[in-house]
Amino acid sequence: MPELPDVVVYVEALRDRIVGHTLHRVSIRGPFLLRSTAPPVESVQGKVVREVRRVGKRIAIGFEGDLWLAIHLMIAGRLHWRTSTAKLGSRNVLAVLEFDSGVLVFTEAGSQHRAAIHMAASEAGLRALDAGGIEPLDAGLARFAGALKSANHTLKRALTDPHLFSGIGNAYSDEILHRARLSPIAMTLKLSDDEVARLYLATRETLIEWADRLRSDARGAFPEKVTAFREGMAVHGRYGQPCPRCGAKVQRIRYASNETNYCAPCQTGGRLLADRALSRLLREDWPRSLEEMEARVTRSL
Repeated sequence: MPELPDVVVYVEALRDRIVGHTLHRVSIRGPFLLRSTAPPVESVQGKVVREVRRVGKRIAIGFEGDLWLAIHLMIAGRLHWRTSTAKLGSRNVLAVLEFDSGVLVFTEAGSQHRAAIHMAASEAGLRALDAGGIEPLDAGLARFAGALKSANHTLKRALTDPHLFSGIGNAYSDEILHRARLSPIAMTLKLSDDEVARLYLATRETLIEWADRLRSDARGAFPEKVTAFREGMAVHGRYGQPCPRCGAKVQRIRYASNETNYCAPCQTGGRLLADRALSRLLREDWPRSLEEMEARVTRSL
C-alpha cells in the first residue's frame, strides 16, 4: 500500500500537472470504486483544480466550489499520467480523469476491489474521511509521545494505526523500527523516554529520507514505480537477506496477508519472535534464538 512518502510524491506530481487546470470528464469504470454519491462525481466536471493535498493515505483533489475528490489507492491501486486516452482498454483501469493538461488514469491490480474514490462537498466533509492520526512530520516529541502512549499496543500496531499516526503502514513501520532498534512487539506503555525519543527521531528520518529518495528517483517525471518493496530498504521485504547493520538474516512474523520484517540482533536482543503459523505447528520445538535455529539447521544437514 502506498504510504506517506509515496503519497507525498504523488501529490507533488499532481500539483505540478493539474492545479489551475480544468477537469473536463470523469469516467468511472470500476463497479466498486465510487464509495459515495453526494455530491455526484459528475459535479467536478468543468471545474478548475484549486489544490491537491494528502489526507492520511488518501490523495485529495480540491476543485472550485469547495468540491473534493479523494482517492485511496489501498494495496494495489496506482496512478498514471498520460497525454491522451488512447490505449486505455485494460481491465485494470478503474477511472479516467481527463484534464485540459493531460489524463490521470487510476488502475488496480488483482481482483479484490479495495481501491476507492470518495466525494466531499466541503472541507468538513473531507475532514470526515481522515482517521484523525497526528502528522508524524509535523508533531513535536511531546505530541508524538502522547499519541504513542494513548493506549497500550505493540509498536507495530501503534505506528500503523491511522487513528494514532497518519500515513504510516506496513513497509515504513518496519523500516522505522529497525532504525530505532526497537522490537515490533514492544508495548508502547513500557517504553522508556529514551526509546520514545529514538522512535520519534527514526520516524522523522525514515519518512523524510524516503520521500527525498522517491523524488530523486522520479526525476521530475510522474512516479510510475510505486511499490511496497524497494531496493535500499533495510528489512521490509528482505526476509532471509542480511541486515545492512549487523549482517544477520532478516526475520519475519507472518499474519493474514501481511508480514513484519525485523532483525533479531538489532531489535529483539537476538530473540526470534513467534511466527503465528510455524510456532503453532512446532509449539515447544520453536527456536528461541538465531543460534538455536542455526544449530538445528546444522544438525539436519
